[in-house]
Amino acid sequence: MMESTRERDGNNKILEYLQTNHNFTIDMVDTLFKYAKFSYECGNYTAASVCLYYYRNLIPQHDSNYLNALYGKLASEILLQEWDHARDDLVKLRVYIDANPFDTEWELVHQRAWLLHWSLFVYFNYPKGRDEIIDMFLNQQAYLNTIQVLCPHLLRYLAVAVVTSKNKQKNSLKDLIKVIDIERHNYQDPVTDFLTCLYIKYDFDEAQEKLRQCEEVLTNDFFLTACLPDFRESARLLIFEMFCRIHQCISIEMLARRLNMSQSEAERWIVDLIRNYRIEGAKIDSILGQVRSF
Repeated sequence: MMESTRERDGNNKILEYLQTNHNFTIDMVDTLFKYAKFSYECGNYTAASVCLYYYRNLIPQHDSNYLNALYGKLASEILLQEWDHARDDLVKLRVYIDANPFDTEWELVHQRAWLLHWSLFVYFNYPKGRDEIIDMFLNQQAYLNTIQVLCPHLLRYLAVAVVTSKNKQKNSLKDLIKVIDIERHNYQDPVTDFLTCLYIKYDFDEAQEKLRQCEEVLTNDFFLTACLPDFRESARLLIFEMFCRIHQCISIEMLARRLNMSQSEAERWIVDLIRNYRIEGAKIDSILGQVRSF
C-alpha cells in the first residue's frame, strides 16, 4: 500500500511538471495510450512497451485505463520474451490487484484469477519461476482460494511446480496433497491423479499408468512441455522413495516395471539415485536383483 501511495504521488508530480514546463496536456496522455494500443495491434511490442511504461508513470491509479496499461505492458514483455521485465510487471500488477481498487469482492477474485493465468507465461520461463508458482499458488491463501473457487485446473501447474522443485518439494508436497484431496471432486487430470494414487490411495499400479499419461499430457501442454524430463525424473524418485518406506526388500525387475524402464536402466538409475540423493539405508543386491531398505 505504501508503494502504491508513493507511485501515485510520483505520477502526479511528473504530470504537473510536464504541464507547467512543457505545455503538456491530458489529451496527449490519451494519445499516448492510443498509440501504444495501435503499436501493440501492429505487432510492434517494443514501442507498445515503452509507451505504456511512460503512460503508466503519468496517470493516477484510479484512471480507467490504468489496469489496461498494466496488462498491456505485461503482455508486450511476454511477447518480447523479456522475462526479467515481465516478472517486474507481474509484481506491479499483483500489487495493484491486491490493493483491491475494485467495486466488489467478486471482481477482485476474477482479477486474481486472470493474474494467475498470466503468471504461467512468466514463471515457466523465468529462472526459479516454479518456486515462485509455489509461493503464489499454494502459500498465499487468497490465491489458493481463487484457484479452488474459479480455476481448479491450475492445480496441474502447481503440481508440476512442486514435483519438479528442488528447493521446495519436501516442504510443499504435503500441503499440495491436502489441496488435491479436497478438490478431487472438482478437478482431476493425470498429474493430480498420479499424486493421488501415490500418496492417498497407495496404488502403485495405477500410479504407473498415470505417470505414462502424465508424459503425454506434459508433451502437449504449452507451458509444461519443457518440464517433462524434470517431471519424469522427480516422479520416479517419488515412487522409489514411497516403495522404500513401505517395503524392506524390492525386486529391481518389479521396480523397473513401475518406473517404465528396462531392468538394466532401472538398476543404473537406482545406483545413481542412491549416490546423488544419499538415500539412507538403501542398498542394491545385484546378485539377487533386489533393493534392500534398512
